[in-house]
Amino acid sequence: MSNRSGTGGARRVLVVGVGDDGPDGLPPATLARIEQADLLVGGHRHLELFVKAPGERLVIAGGLEPVLEQIRAASDDRQVVVLASGDPCFYGIGPHLAERLGRDRVEIVPHVSSVALAFARLGVAWQDATVVSAHGRPLGTAVWSAHGATKLAVLTDDLNTPAAVAGALLDAGAADSVAWVFEHLGGPRESAVESTLCELTGQTFAALNVLVIPDLEWGGHPGQVDGFGLPEAEYEHSAGLITKPEVRAVSLSKLRLRPGGVLWDVGAGSGSLAIEAAGVVPGIRVYAVERSPKQVPMLRRNVERVPSSSLVAVIEGEAPEMLADLPAPDAVFIGGSGGRLSSILDVTHARISRPGRIVANLVTVEKVAAVLDWARVRDLQPEIVQVSVSRGAEILGMTRLQAENPVTIVTIAV
Repeated sequence: MSNRSGTGGARRVLVVGVGDDGPDGLPPATLARIEQADLLVGGHRHLELFVKAPGERLVIAGGLEPVLEQIRAASDDRQVVVLASGDPCFYGIGPHLAERLGRDRVEIVPHVSSVALAFARLGVAWQDATVVSAHGRPLGTAVWSAHGATKLAVLTDDLNTPAAVAGALLDAGAADSVAWVFEHLGGPRESAVESTLCELTGQTFAALNVLVIPDLEWGGHPGQVDGFGLPEAEYEHSAGLITKPEVRAVSLSKLRLRPGGVLWDVGAGSGSLAIEAAGVVPGIRVYAVERSPKQVPMLRRNVERVPSSSLVAVIEGEAPEMLADLPAPDAVFIGGSGGRLSSILDVTHARISRPGRIVANLVTVEKVAAVLDWARVRDLQPEIVQVSVSRGAEILGMTRLQAENPVTIVTIAV
């Protein structure tokens, strides 16, 4: 079955991509439609480029949601034009409007994106490039997404400047590679600066810029965590208080973590699970909660030595009290409870986003029974898995299997 739809007809919202050259870079037909708009929407910079347009103006500032709603309401009986930077479908407002209003109500006229212009200036193909945005987004998430890329472009902002991005990339293990910063691409003030990542950390640039590293190399990172289920020796810990690698791997699989989600690691101990979760799930935010004054310094040191450190927040204090001000989680791992297991479960169940998963690692039958009773009172059906691991150990020139203490993993889907 096929579904063919036309691309013409009246569309009440026009989204126009604008370059640094402003009106001079737009065709006459598009300029005419901007001047005929009943409502002109855009940031301060874009609106100032079209001072002759007589329509009412709506400034995009702060959150996008109120603006989207005002555009939707106005578009019922007025012609709305939205001004955006470059290609409105490239980290822009275009898809948000199409989703909110329906694509048959929105017409998008793209300009050449700053990334396309930057690679064009270099004469370098970019179909194999990694493009990430640090514009209005956490720098740690952008760096995580960039890790391992060999050809990289980064959209920056006033906070996450080229200097800040360069420093974060170096901290994450990038080698001191050649980098280009392009300012005001496509406009009369266009300029390009060739530098290296180390040199960039001490430089400032215009707010309108894009950072390009056409041949990015990685030199490794001390203590870098790569993958999950790593040996205990990869982490600082004491008295064997660390989730064993085999158990850690199974627990991570039970959490079913989502990119961009939030994980609480309650009773984080050495932080091995929190660190590995941040290292394998794009953009996840992890809150490692630990009450022990002895464990917390080790937890901090373990977190600080890995590239994903900006995605793991160490929360020192007692649970469940310390959970009250944390963002709502999509998943919760309980590795330790300090004798307050039921209270932690109560707060977790109340705060967790639906659908979500609670995973508890338990070593005593009493705690297993307590979790099962708690779940069944609430008509929740827990999944129970016991992990028993035996490791090879030398004996008289031969190898025997030495058993580790079994761990029961209880998973509760809510």
